[in-house]
Amino acid sequence: MNSEIPTTQAPRTLVIASRESRLALWQAEYVRAALQKLYPAAQVEILGMTTRGDQILDRTLSKVGGKGLFVKELETALAEGRADLAVHSLKDMPMLLPAGFSLTAVMQREDPRDAFVSSHFDNLAALPPGSVVGTSSLRREAMVRARYPQLKVEPLRGNLDTRLAKLDRGDYAAIILAAAGLIRLGLGARIRTLIEVEDSLPAAGQGALGIEIRADRPELQAWLAPLSDASTTLATAAERRVSLVLGGSCTVPLAAYAGWQDGALWLQASIATPDGGRTLLAQGRVPLELKLIHQAQAEALGQQVADDLIRQGALDIVQALLSTQAEAGRAAGTPATP
Repeated sequence: MNSEIPTTQAPRTLVIASRESRLALWQAEYVRAALQKLYPAAQVEILGMTTRGDQILDRTLSKVGGKGLFVKELETALAEGRADLAVHSLKDMPMLLPAGFSLTAVMQREDPRDAFVSSHFDNLAALPPGSVVGTSSLRREAMVRARYPQLKVEPLRGNLDTRLAKLDRGDYAAIILAAAGLIRLGLGARIRTLIEVEDSLPAAGQGALGIEIRADRPELQAWLAPLSDASTTLATAAERRVSLVLGGSCTVPLAAYAGWQDGALWLQASIATPDGGRTLLAQGRVPLELKLIHQAQAEALGQQVADDLIRQGALDIVQALLSTQAEAGRAAGTPATP
Protein backbone atom coordinates (compact mmCIF):
# COMPACT_ATOMS: atom_id res chain seq x y z
CA MET A 1 0.00 0.00 0.00
CA ASN A 2 1.14 3.53 -0.73
CA SER A 3 0.90 5.68 2.42
CA GLU A 4 2.05 8.90 0.73
CA ILE A 5 -1.14 10.44 -0.56
CA PRO A 6 -2.46 14.01 -0.68
CA THR A 7 -4.27 15.09 2.48
CA THR A 8 -6.48 17.58 0.65
CA GLN A 9 -10.10 16.57 0.25
CA ALA A 10 -9.58 13.59 2.54
CA PRO A 11 -12.73 11.83 3.81
CA ARG A 12 -14.27 12.99 7.07
CA THR A 13 -16.20 9.80 7.78
CA LEU A 14 -16.19 6.33 6.27
CA VAL A 15 -18.52 3.47 7.18
CA ILE A 16 -17.49 -0.12 6.41
CA ALA A 17 -20.22 -2.74 5.97
CA SER A 18 -19.19 -6.17 7.21
CA ARG A 19 -20.63 -9.54 8.11
CA GLU A 20 -20.55 -10.14 11.86
CA SER A 21 -18.52 -13.34 11.93
CA ARG A 22 -15.23 -13.05 13.79
CA LEU A 23 -13.22 -13.42 10.58
CA ALA A 24 -15.31 -10.88 8.67
CA LEU A 25 -14.98 -8.37 11.50
CA TRP A 26 -11.21 -8.99 11.62
CA GLN A 27 -11.09 -8.18 7.91
CA ALA A 28 -13.14 -5.02 8.41
CA GLU A 29 -10.92 -3.96 11.32
CA TYR A 30 -7.86 -4.56 9.15
CA VAL A 31 -9.26 -2.25 6.47
CA ARG A 32 -10.35 0.27 9.10
CA ALA A 33 -6.82 0.42 10.52
CA ALA A 34 -5.35 0.88 7.04
CA LEU A 35 -7.79 3.70 6.30
CA GLN A 36 -7.13 5.33 9.68
CA LYS A 37 -3.43 5.31 8.87
CA LEU A 38 -4.08 6.93 5.49
CA TYR A 39 -6.59 9.45 6.85
CA PRO A 40 -5.82 10.11 10.55
CA ALA A 41 -8.48 12.82 10.84
CA ALA A 42 -11.26 10.65 9.44
CA GLN A 43 -13.82 8.83 11.56
CA VAL A 44 -13.93 5.22 10.30
CA GLU A 45 -16.74 3.02 11.59
CA ILE A 46 -17.87 -0.57 11.04
CA LEU A 47 -21.50 -1.51 10.40
CA GLY A 48 -21.90 -5.17 11.34
CA MET A 49 -24.61 -7.15 9.56
CA THR A 50 -25.91 -10.72 9.40
CA THR A 51 -26.37 -12.08 5.88
CA ARG A 52 -28.58 -14.92 4.63
CA GLY A 53 -25.45 -16.97 4.07
CA ASP A 54 -24.72 -16.69 7.81
CA GLN A 55 -28.26 -17.69 8.72
CA ILE A 56 -28.64 -20.82 6.55
CA LEU A 57 -26.35 -23.41 8.10
CA ASP A 58 -28.10 -26.72 7.42
CA ARG A 59 -27.45 -26.87 3.67
CA THR A 60 -24.47 -26.37 1.39
CA LEU A 61 -24.16 -23.07 -0.46
CA SER A 62 -24.53 -24.83 -3.80
CA LYS A 63 -28.06 -25.82 -2.75
CA VAL A 64 -29.32 -22.51 -1.33
CA GLY A 65 -28.23 -19.79 -3.73
CA GLY A 66 -24.47 -19.47 -3.90
CA LYS A 67 -21.95 -16.83 -2.89
CA GLY A 68 -24.32 -13.91 -3.37
CA LEU A 69 -25.96 -14.86 -0.07
CA PHE A 70 -22.97 -13.37 1.73
CA VAL A 71 -23.02 -9.98 0.02
CA LYS A 72 -26.59 -8.93 -0.73
CA GLU A 73 -27.32 -7.27 2.63
CA LEU A 74 -24.00 -5.43 2.49
CA GLU A 75 -24.83 -4.14 -0.99
CA THR A 76 -28.20 -2.97 0.27
CA ALA A 77 -26.41 -0.93 2.94
CA LEU A 78 -24.21 0.62 0.22
CA ALA A 79 -27.20 1.36 -2.00
CA GLU A 80 -29.10 3.02 0.84
CA GLY A 81 -26.12 5.13 1.91
CA ARG A 82 -25.79 3.48 5.33
CA ALA A 83 -22.27 2.37 4.43
CA ASP A 84 -19.58 3.64 2.07
CA LEU A 85 -17.68 0.42 1.40
CA ALA A 86 -18.03 -3.30 2.01
CA VAL A 87 -15.18 -5.68 2.76
CA HIS A 88 -15.40 -9.24 1.41
CA SER A 89 -13.25 -12.31 1.13
CA LEU A 90 -12.67 -12.06 -2.61
CA LYS A 91 -13.40 -15.76 -3.17
CA ASP A 92 -16.91 -15.16 -1.76
CA MET A 93 -17.70 -12.35 -4.20
CA PRO A 94 -19.77 -13.21 -7.29
CA MET A 95 -17.83 -12.83 -10.54
CA LEU A 96 -20.41 -10.36 -11.84
CA LEU A 97 -21.52 -7.65 -9.44
CA PRO A 98 -25.01 -6.16 -9.68
CA ALA A 99 -25.40 -3.01 -11.76
CA GLY A 100 -24.32 0.05 -9.82
CA PHE A 101 -21.57 -1.64 -7.80
CA SER A 102 -17.81 -1.83 -8.33
CA LEU A 103 -14.89 -3.88 -7.03
CA THR A 104 -12.61 -0.93 -6.39
CA ALA A 105 -9.62 -2.43 -4.54
CA VAL A 106 -8.00 -5.81 -4.01
CA MET A 107 -5.60 -5.93 -1.08
CA GLN A 108 -2.39 -7.91 -0.67
CA ARG A 109 -3.03 -11.63 -0.52
CA GLU A 110 -2.52 -13.87 2.49
CA ASP A 111 -1.47 -17.51 1.96
CA PRO A 112 -3.86 -18.82 -0.75
CA ARG A 113 -3.50 -22.50 0.06
CA ASP A 114 -5.99 -24.89 1.63
CA ALA A 115 -5.28 -26.09 5.15
CA PHE A 116 -5.71 -29.59 6.54
CA VAL A 117 -6.98 -29.35 10.12
CA SER A 118 -7.27 -32.39 12.40
CA SER A 119 -6.86 -33.23 16.06
CA HIS A 120 -5.24 -36.61 15.45
CA PHE A 121 -3.89 -36.89 11.88
CA ASP A 122 -1.17 -35.04 9.98
CA ASN A 123 -2.59 -35.11 6.45
CA LEU A 124 -5.23 -36.63 4.20
CA ALA A 125 -3.07 -39.63 3.37
CA ALA A 126 -2.87 -40.53 7.08
CA LEU A 127 -6.65 -40.79 7.55
CA PRO A 128 -7.98 -44.35 7.93
CA PRO A 129 -10.44 -45.57 5.29
CA GLY A 130 -13.97 -44.37 5.99
CA SER A 131 -12.82 -41.27 7.88
CA VAL A 132 -15.14 -38.28 7.54
CA VAL A 133 -13.67 -35.11 6.03
CA GLY A 134 -15.65 -31.89 6.32
CA THR A 135 -15.66 -29.16 3.69
CA SER A 136 -18.06 -26.51 2.45
CA SER A 137 -16.49 -26.47 -1.02
CA LEU A 138 -17.37 -28.62 -4.02
CA ARG A 139 -13.86 -27.89 -5.30
CA ARG A 140 -12.26 -29.41 -2.21
CA GLU A 141 -14.78 -32.25 -2.21
CA ALA A 142 -13.85 -33.17 -5.78
CA MET A 143 -10.15 -33.08 -4.87
CA VAL A 144 -10.60 -35.41 -1.90
CA ARG A 145 -12.83 -37.82 -3.82
CA ALA A 146 -10.37 -37.99 -6.72
CA ARG A 147 -7.21 -38.44 -4.65
CA TYR A 148 -8.57 -40.29 -1.60
CA PRO A 149 -11.64 -42.31 -2.68
CA GLN A 150 -11.46 -44.33 0.54
CA LEU A 151 -12.50 -41.26 2.58
CA LYS A 152 -16.02 -39.96 3.21
CA VAL A 153 -16.79 -36.29 2.51
CA GLU A 154 -19.55 -34.50 4.44
CA PRO A 155 -20.80 -30.88 4.25
CA LEU A 156 -19.37 -28.37 6.73
CA ARG A 157 -21.14 -25.03 7.25
CA GLY A 158 -20.92 -22.21 9.79
CA ASN A 159 -18.32 -19.58 10.59
CA LEU A 160 -14.74 -20.54 11.28
CA ASP A 161 -15.17 -21.02 15.03
CA THR A 162 -18.27 -23.16 14.48
CA ARG A 163 -16.43 -25.37 12.02
CA LEU A 164 -13.51 -25.87 14.39
CA ALA A 165 -15.93 -26.68 17.23
CA LYS A 166 -17.56 -29.38 15.09
CA LEU A 167 -14.13 -30.90 14.49
CA ASP A 168 -13.21 -30.73 18.17
CA ARG A 169 -16.37 -32.54 19.28
CA GLY A 170 -15.61 -35.40 16.88
CA ASP A 171 -18.10 -34.80 14.07
CA TYR A 172 -15.23 -35.06 11.57
CA ALA A 173 -11.83 -36.73 11.53
CA ALA A 174 -10.49 -33.70 9.66
CA ILE A 175 -11.70 -30.56 7.96
CA ILE A 176 -10.28 -28.51 5.12
CA LEU A 177 -10.33 -24.72 5.37
CA ALA A 178 -8.71 -21.75 3.69
CA ALA A 179 -5.36 -21.17 5.40
CA ALA A 180 -5.79 -17.39 5.18
CA GLY A 181 -8.70 -17.26 7.62
CA LEU A 182 -6.89 -19.34 10.23
CA ILE A 183 -3.75 -17.25 9.92
CA ARG A 184 -5.64 -13.95 10.16
CA LEU A 185 -7.37 -14.99 13.36
CA GLY A 186 -4.15 -16.19 14.98
CA LEU A 187 -5.18 -19.84 14.60
CA GLY A 188 -2.28 -20.93 12.44
CA ALA A 189 -1.34 -23.52 15.06
CA ARG A 190 -4.52 -25.44 14.17
CA ILE A 191 -3.11 -26.15 10.71
CA ARG A 192 -1.60 -29.64 10.61
CA THR A 193 -0.58 -29.38 6.96
CA LEU A 194 -0.73 -26.73 4.28
CA ILE A 195 -1.95 -28.48 1.12
CA GLU A 196 0.27 -27.45 -1.76
CA VAL A 197 -1.22 -25.81 -4.83
CA GLU A 198 -0.21 -28.81 -6.94
CA ASP A 199 -2.45 -31.04 -4.81
CA SER A 200 -5.36 -28.67 -4.16
CA LEU A 201 -5.59 -25.75 -6.58
CA PRO A 202 -7.17 -22.78 -4.72
CA ALA A 203 -10.43 -21.07 -5.58
CA ALA A 204 -10.29 -17.85 -7.57
CA GLY A 205 -9.43 -15.00 -5.24
CA GLN A 206 -8.67 -17.22 -2.24
CA GLY A 207 -6.69 -15.37 0.43
CA ALA A 208 -7.41 -11.89 -0.95
CA LEU A 209 -9.70 -9.16 0.36
CA GLY A 210 -11.93 -7.21 -2.02
CA ILE A 211 -13.48 -3.81 -1.33
CA GLU A 212 -16.81 -3.03 -2.96
CA ILE A 213 -18.40 0.41 -3.40
CA ARG A 214 -21.20 2.01 -5.36
CA ALA A 215 -20.04 2.71 -8.89
CA ASP A 216 -21.24 6.32 -8.66
CA ARG A 217 -18.74 7.18 -5.90
CA PRO A 218 -15.53 8.24 -7.76
CA GLU A 219 -14.25 10.04 -4.69
CA LEU A 220 -14.34 6.73 -2.78
CA GLN A 221 -12.47 5.02 -5.58
CA ALA A 222 -9.71 7.63 -5.25
CA TRP A 223 -9.58 7.38 -1.46
CA LEU A 224 -9.39 3.58 -1.53
CA ALA A 225 -6.90 3.27 -4.39
CA PRO A 226 -3.85 3.20 -2.06
CA LEU A 227 -5.16 -0.01 -0.50
CA SER A 228 -4.81 -1.96 -3.75
CA ASP A 229 -1.93 -4.36 -4.26
CA ALA A 230 -0.87 -4.51 -7.91
CA SER A 231 0.40 -8.10 -7.99
CA THR A 232 -2.69 -9.47 -6.20
CA THR A 233 -5.04 -7.37 -8.33
CA LEU A 234 -3.59 -8.74 -11.57
CA ALA A 235 -3.38 -12.34 -10.36
CA THR A 236 -6.96 -12.38 -9.11
CA ALA A 237 -8.21 -10.62 -12.27
CA ALA A 238 -6.88 -13.56 -14.29
CA GLU A 239 -8.41 -16.06 -11.88
CA ARG A 240 -11.81 -14.39 -11.76
CA ARG A 241 -11.91 -14.22 -15.56
CA VAL A 242 -11.71 -18.01 -15.69
CA SER A 243 -14.61 -18.25 -13.25
CA LEU A 244 -16.64 -15.66 -15.13
CA VAL A 245 -16.26 -17.47 -18.46
CA LEU A 246 -17.18 -20.84 -16.94
CA GLY A 247 -19.98 -19.58 -14.73
CA GLY A 248 -17.88 -20.32 -11.67
CA SER A 249 -19.47 -20.18 -8.24
CA CYS A 250 -19.81 -22.48 -5.28
CA THR A 251 -22.03 -24.65 -7.49
CA VAL A 252 -19.12 -25.65 -9.76
CA PRO A 253 -15.90 -27.45 -8.63
CA LEU A 254 -13.71 -24.84 -10.33
CA ALA A 255 -10.23 -23.72 -9.26
CA ALA A 256 -8.02 -20.95 -10.60
CA TYR A 257 -4.75 -19.68 -9.16
CA ALA A 258 -2.25 -17.21 -10.60
CA GLY A 259 1.19 -16.39 -9.26
CA TRP A 260 4.45 -14.78 -10.27
CA GLN A 261 7.27 -17.05 -11.41
CA ASP A 262 10.44 -16.14 -13.28
CA GLY A 263 9.21 -12.63 -14.00
CA ALA A 264 5.91 -13.80 -15.54
CA LEU A 265 2.30 -14.18 -14.47
CA TRP A 266 1.36 -17.87 -14.48
CA LEU A 267 -2.22 -19.09 -14.29
CA GLN A 268 -3.46 -22.61 -13.59
CA ALA A 269 -7.10 -23.63 -13.60
CA SER A 270 -9.11 -26.81 -13.26
CA ILE A 271 -12.70 -27.97 -13.32
CA ALA A 272 -13.95 -31.32 -12.08
CA THR A 273 -17.03 -33.41 -11.53
CA PRO A 274 -18.03 -33.45 -7.83
CA ASP A 275 -17.22 -37.15 -7.55
CA GLY A 276 -13.67 -36.47 -8.72
CA GLY A 277 -14.11 -38.89 -11.60
CA ARG A 278 -13.11 -36.34 -14.23
CA THR A 279 -10.75 -33.37 -13.86
CA LEU A 280 -9.67 -30.98 -16.60
CA LEU A 281 -6.50 -28.89 -16.26
CA ALA A 282 -5.15 -25.88 -18.18
CA GLN A 283 -2.46 -23.27 -17.71
CA GLY A 284 -0.88 -20.27 -19.38
CA ARG A 285 1.32 -17.26 -18.74
CA VAL A 286 1.98 -13.64 -19.62
CA PRO A 287 5.78 -13.33 -20.11
CA LEU A 288 5.96 -9.76 -18.77
CA GLU A 289 7.13 -8.27 -15.49
CA LEU A 290 4.61 -6.92 -13.01
CA LYS A 291 5.20 -3.28 -13.91
CA LEU A 292 4.53 -3.99 -17.60
CA ILE A 293 1.28 -5.96 -17.27
CA HIS A 294 -2.10 -4.26 -17.48
CA GLN A 295 -5.35 -5.69 -16.12
CA ALA A 296 -6.64 -6.30 -19.64
CA GLN A 297 -3.68 -8.60 -20.28
CA ALA A 298 -4.31 -10.49 -17.03
CA GLU A 299 -7.96 -10.95 -17.99
CA ALA A 300 -6.92 -12.07 -21.47
CA LEU A 301 -4.76 -14.74 -19.83
CA GLY A 302 -7.79 -15.90 -17.87
CA GLN A 303 -9.83 -16.03 -21.07
CA GLN A 304 -7.12 -18.06 -22.79
CA VAL A 305 -6.99 -20.63 -19.99
CA ALA A 306 -10.79 -20.80 -19.80
CA ASP A 307 -10.97 -21.36 -23.57
CA ASP A 308 -8.50 -24.24 -23.17
CA LEU A 309 -10.76 -25.83 -20.55
CA ILE A 310 -13.76 -25.33 -22.81
CA ARG A 311 -11.96 -27.11 -25.65
CA GLN A 312 -11.44 -30.03 -23.27
CA GLY A 313 -15.16 -30.21 -22.45
CA ALA A 314 -15.57 -27.92 -19.42
CA LEU A 315 -18.97 -26.65 -20.51
CA ASP A 316 -20.31 -30.20 -20.57
CA ILE A 317 -19.37 -30.51 -16.88
CA VAL A 318 -20.92 -27.13 -16.05
CA GLN A 319 -24.15 -27.86 -17.87
CA ALA A 320 -24.53 -31.28 -16.26
CA LEU A 321 -24.00 -29.75 -12.83
CA LEU A 322 -26.46 -26.93 -13.38
CA SER A 323 -29.09 -29.34 -14.69
CA THR A 324 -28.67 -31.62 -11.68
CA GLN A 325 -28.82 -28.69 -9.25
CA ALA A 326 -31.87 -27.21 -10.98
CA GLU A 327 -33.70 -30.52 -10.65
CA ALA A 328 -32.71 -30.78 -6.99
CA GLY A 329 -33.81 -27.19 -6.41
CA ARG A 330 -37.21 -27.81 -7.98
CA ALA A 331 -37.68 -30.91 -5.87
CA ALA A 332 -36.79 -28.99 -2.71
CA GLY A 333 -38.66 -25.83 -3.71
CA THR A 334 -35.38 -23.82 -3.73
CA PRO A 335 -34.36 -22.21 -7.04
CA ALA A 336 -30.74 -22.75 -8.02
CA THR A 337 -28.64 -19.59 -8.42
CA PRO A 338 -25.56 -19.73 -10.65
